[in-house]
Amino acid sequence: MNYTHEHLEIQKTMRRFIDERINPHVDAWEAEEAFPAHEVFAGLGALGLLGLNKPEAYGGAGLDYSYAMALAEALGHVRCGGVPMAIGVQTDMCTPALARFGSDELRREFLAPAIAGQTVGCIGVSEPGAGSDVAGLKSHARKDGGDYLISGQKMWITNSLQADWMCMLVNTSDGPVHRNKSLVMVPMDSPGIEKAQKIRKIGMHSSDTGLIYFDEVRVPQRYRIGEEGQGFVYQMQQFQEERLWCAASSLVPLDDCIAETIEWAQQRKLFGGTLADQQWVQFKLAELKTEVEALRALTYRACDLHVQGQDVTELASMAKLKTGRLTREVADTCLQFWGGMGFTWDNRVSRLYRDGRLASIGGGADEVMLGILAKTMGIAKRPPRE
Repeated sequence: MNYTHEHLEIQKTMRRFIDERINPHVDAWEAEEAFPAHEVFAGLGALGLLGLNKPEAYGGAGLDYSYAMALAEALGHVRCGGVPMAIGVQTDMCTPALARFGSDELRREFLAPAIAGQTVGCIGVSEPGAGSDVAGLKSHARKDGGDYLISGQKMWITNSLQADWMCMLVNTSDGPVHRNKSLVMVPMDSPGIEKAQKIRKIGMHSSDTGLIYFDEVRVPQRYRIGEEGQGFVYQMQQFQEERLWCAASSLVPLDDCIAETIEWAQQRKLFGGTLADQQWVQFKLAELKTEVEALRALTYRACDLHVQGQDVTELASMAKLKTGRLTREVADTCLQFWGGMGFTWDNRVSRLYRDGRLASIGGGADEVMLGILAKTMGIAKRPPRE
């Protein structure tokens, strides 16, 4: 994949916004364990950056997915992980299914304001007892006239404490687990919703993460995305863009971590020379940089094929797996080279060490990615479809 002048201009606009409106406040937002999502999203929406690959009829730019990929990569310049993740939820996690399968009415009501940055969205999949095992979720909706009455819990939900709406995966029947789920748009000010707890995390501090309770929450059935019972399928498709976003947004932080460690190693005096004079340090950093370039190539190839309309389940899963593993390795190795300075709270390497750990858990754990790959490779048997 080669970025065109248009791709680079989008990245330049995003980088300028980051330098002026985000990075000067990151340390304060990290300390506060929250950032003003509505304010930041309004600024991004005014620049047309929240709907690059969304339909023009709803305020999007109508561009192909490579432009969303370029934006995700540019978000890596934010000097923390929480704010980019919150933005990625809006662009690549809670809106793809809405844009593809939502009714015109639904897209006017929810997608258009999200693209404009007037509302904040979240994606409600994980539950206390069902994270990577999406089929095992227990929240349910029963029909009452023309409405759904939704009850259950959602946990680990990014943006949920500030969100105006949730794209919620919920059981809408008692049928087989892969065919009884629907995606439903749920306004977060609906009666019966309790934002029960702000979850404190070891990283991603500026991103609010909530435990949400639903008690007979009444939502019109017209708020369902697409066909009833197709929610699992829609969510699996939505996951592919989430996983590509995860890979693309990690590239700049990995590059920067290595570059800043090289600069530190060249200054750090050690045994009559510098840390950078040690061959082990040189070779290890060279190896890590090579691995990052390999991840970039894999991510770009997956994006190319996705733009062409091909199924990139295998490549997106590989990219997501590699992102989690490599982020852990780069952050841990570089922190070791920083020594005591790497063990301090405000060091950027230690922030990546904390924030980056999520990449092997969120959006499908490493082991889930390996399971998907084993199936696509024909090694593991696929369970019979229910």
